[in-house]
Amino acid sequence: MAEQRIEEKKKNSAVEAEEDEAEKKKQNENVDPELFSCLLQPVTADSDPEYISIRRFLLFRKADSGVLRRRDWRCNGKGYVAYRNFIQRPRNWESLQSPSLQGTPGNSGRWIPPQSPLSHLYEADSWSSGRDQQNGNPDSSRRTSFSSNASDSDRPRQGGAEPAYSFVGMHCIFDQCKASVTVLKFGHMSSDLLAYGASDGTLTVCTVSDPPSIIKELKGHSKDVTDFDFSSNNQYIASSSMDKTVRVWEISRGLCIRVIYGVSSQSCIRFHPVNNNFLSVGNSNKEITVFNFSTGRIINKTVFDSEVTSMDHDHTGQLIFCGDGQGCIYSVSMNSHTGALSRSHRHRSTSRRKSPVTTVQYKSFSLLARGPVLLTCTRDGSLSFFSVALEIKGYLTLRCSLKLTPRIHSIRAAFCPLLSLEKGEYIVSGSEDSNVYFYDFTRPTHTCVNKLQGHRFPVIGVAWNHGENLLASSDFYGIVIVWKRSKTT
Repeated sequence: MAEQRIEEKKKNSAVEAEEDEAEKKKQNENVDPELFSCLLQPVTADSDPEYISIRRFLLFRKADSGVLRRRDWRCNGKGYVAYRNFIQRPRNWESLQSPSLQGTPGNSGRWIPPQSPLSHLYEADSWSSGRDQQNGNPDSSRRTSFSSNASDSDRPRQGGAEPAYSFVGMHCIFDQCKASVTVLKFGHMSSDLLAYGASDGTLTVCTVSDPPSIIKELKGHSKDVTDFDFSSNNQYIASSSMDKTVRVWEISRGLCIRVIYGVSSQSCIRFHPVNNNFLSVGNSNKEITVFNFSTGRIINKTVFDSEVTSMDHDHTGQLIFCGDGQGCIYSVSMNSHTGALSRSHRHRSTSRRKSPVTTVQYKSFSLLARGPVLLTCTRDGSLSFFSVALEIKGYLTLRCSLKLTPRIHSIRAAFCPLLSLEKGEYIVSGSEDSNVYFYDFTRPTHTCVNKLQGHRFPVIGVAWNHGENLLASSDFYGIVIVWKRSKTT
């Protein structure tokens, strides 16, 4: 009898243990993590205990109702992104819907165009963050966070290219260079002064006005010209090279008036937009160095996590935006009087494979972001469009991105300033299939709106002139083509 009682006690204890475990599992399943976030709300010293408890209770009820509403949307076949879009929609969201577009074979198909004016709330197109919502401006608060895939071979949209992207043809061709043209730019506030650097170390300055001609051929670098920049009066050019030197050229005489020697390859260079006596240079030694243009002496420098591959100033000269070899984008504050540098923000690349940044370009205003914006391009074909918060020392917010085919060469991209009056946000980029492509960041599918055919080798560099009527492109074989845009009414 005693043995039977012991066995019964063991069975009862085992059953009770199982019931306790089942209850614990149920409690864990019913626990809402948002409840803990409400309970862990910080309490200030002068807070009323009753108010704190009521606030926590209301927050918990709010979180609970949100979970139930999301479950209802899941039951209807909609995801959380669609639910978020719906609850954060602006008041005039019906008038913000654009007509649906047809897809293209080159896109990933992850973003399906809406079939009705009401269905855009169910797509993966999110509205702005809470900070923009608090501003109370629904037009400026729209934020497209999709990331569409497109190949360089996407054919333009049916029905013809955008009117502002119609080109008459080739304005002129420069073919005297025998090496790859790695970078080209028009002069500061100039419509006819063009310069381009090549992998053989030469830097050519020419004019595209009738008749087009070469002004000077600057020789001095022993390796690739990685970047150059015009001074504000277009009298000087500062160039960087893989031969570890920075050279300053006087264009009128075609002479190198200063050579600055470094310890590593110099990859990017910019004149200060306000104080032209400052020259900022990024190198493969993970540094940005500020030189005195007159003396060549180092004023200041700052160190980064990887080699600095591309950079640009904002229009005030108080910020430098640069990209490194790991795909990160940095905002650096700069004192226009002393040249002092200080790192402000860093935007890390979300890609698993880190790829160097080939383009960093700043624009002072965009209709899409209602403020300053930044364009970046990496070698793996990722184009990113950021809004810039100047009041927060250049804090970057990713607005939208576009994934193209990966590249072997360091192909560059540029804003299309002439289309700032249009509804979209357009950029132009070279490609390895020898074409020049125009993309619209705001299109979730069929992002390619036009392309120019004329090169026979990979197109590496692109640049607009100040008058926005000429586009220059360079290829791997050393050909520079200047395209003339057709007049639009």
